[in-house]
Amino acid sequence: MFRWGILSTAKIGREQLIPAIQDASNGVLAAIASRDLGKAQQLAAQTGAPHAFGSYEEMLASDVIDGVYIPLPTSQHVEWAVKAADAGKHVLVEKPLALKADDIAPVIEARDRNKVVVSEAFMVTYHPQWLKVRELVRGGAIGKLRHVQGAFAYHNVDPVNMRNRPELGGGALPDIGVYPTVTTRFVSGEEPRKVQARVDRDPKFGTDVYSSIKADFGAFELSFYVSTQLALRQAMIFHGDEGYLEVESSFNAGSFGDQAIILHNRSHSEATRFRFADVKQYRLQAEAFARKVAGEDVPYFSLEDSVKNQKMIDAIYRAGESDAWEKV
Repeated sequence: MFRWGILSTAKIGREQLIPAIQDASNGVLAAIASRDLGKAQQLAAQTGAPHAFGSYEEMLASDVIDGVYIPLPTSQHVEWAVKAADAGKHVLVEKPLALKADDIAPVIEARDRNKVVVSEAFMVTYHPQWLKVRELVRGGAIGKLRHVQGAFAYHNVDPVNMRNRPELGGGALPDIGVYPTVTTRFVSGEEPRKVQARVDRDPKFGTDVYSSIKADFGAFELSFYVSTQLALRQAMIFHGDEGYLEVESSFNAGSFGDQAIILHNRSHSEATRFRFADVKQYRLQAEAFARKVAGEDVPYFSLEDSVKNQKMIDAIYRAGESDAWEKV
């Protein structure tokens, strides 16, 4: 059983990863760490974790855990991923791992130096919904893929929230722009050549709050928008010359809506619906990570893949400033 430590008492850890670990078949929640020992003890008591630590360093130095999940603010991900790896711990770090592709290099070096598993937490890549989309698209179910459309938006104007604080790595592109990019790359197996973008920033927060992007993948295009100040929406559509696929509840499967995909034929006269009831993508992610640590040859999201996805986000930011096509 893989012994997990949680680095902080952040909301996503409390609401998503801790329940996933508790539900997993091959892992246990061993410890909670916080800079406030009282908070760590309180969460440990609530979740049944046998150990609580009043500092991150103390937990990393202990032998009661095998690895950590890091749900800290984005600006701290690289620092603590490196520290955890150097402490000999395996690391699952919340997305985005970094704010620049070049910043991931020290994490790769720490991984290789310490021979540990380090992965960015893209839970969607473990969901059978997205595995099925990849199978159908690559198997020719929609013919030749020509266009992918996407949207991810929610409304958050809380000035205290980390998503609205640039010093913590806030912004729509780091928080949710990574999802249309990673799923398109995951499904197609292709990488973007160049991007064009409009990026709008909130004058008060300084974070990017709306972006509209067009990406050239060679054989097909991706167009999508993301926003932290629009009505809630999630959508991904893969369009080919023989049909198209709609991905329902594209990213927050289950909590946003039904876990399903719909395959339409060319004339829109037939539709096949694939449902994935009661799938828990965070649990699948935690189990896959533990299996990888155990030495099993299982698919997982590698740091090399993280670099490729972040390079696309970096190019989008450049395109937003230059108002021109930017090479990825």
